[in-house]
Amino acid sequence: MSSVDATVSQAGAVLDGASPQVATPVSRRSLSGEKAKRIIDAMRRSVAQRGTAGSTFDHVSREAGVSRGLLYYYFGTKEQLLVEAVRRDCQLRMELLERQLATAKTADDFIGLMVQNLEDTVSEDPDFLTLLFELFTLSRRNADIAVEYAGLMRGTREQVAGMLAVAQRDGILRLHAEPEAVAEVIFSLGDGLALRMLSEPDRDFNAAVLAGMTCVRALLTD
Repeated sequence: MSSVDATVSQAGAVLDGASPQVATPVSRRSLSGEKAKRIIDAMRRSVAQRGTAGSTFDHVSREAGVSRGLLYYYFGTKEQLLVEAVRRDCQLRMELLERQLATAKTADDFIGLMVQNLEDTVSEDPDFLTLLFELFTLSRRNADIAVEYAGLMRGTREQVAGMLAVAQRDGILRLHAEPEAVAEVIFSLGDGLALRMLSEPDRDFNAAVLAGMTCVRALLTD
């Protein structure tokens, strides 16, 4: 039996209520490939359906088709698994947004693409927003998760700030504040609108979105 298999077996015993001879803290490990995708997707679905409190390793491992011990070995806690799920989603979304914004020729193109990205997320993938808000709630009660959440927010802010800086360099935008400050305002508007749009799905938010676009345009161009 390999050291990984032994650790997974021991972790499974812990989760099954047995008392292993040695109990050591689980450090963060890297899991990649199809198995990781199945685990993270299963956690994503579970949190969207049951919330973090109801998303046990039992539920997630069963839906992902892996052992509970494997989840424990690689993620330690369901909260850390939630962090990884949000991190993966943020990475994919930032990559998509960067590809989209690279096609912008004018400030209006740039703003329109960001609005389209927001509306697509709310209408087609509200589970991502649920995960993000669940992670924020956890961060208010858990110092370790707070550090992880802050790191995710910082990373996405810096990525968008970089996109803004490139667009300004290329003459597409004329920023009226530092790129990171502008990115922070854009995220604040987007997150706030997304929360309200999810809360009142039958309401017409066109006027609110247009008002938000006016605010953003004042920061991005003359």
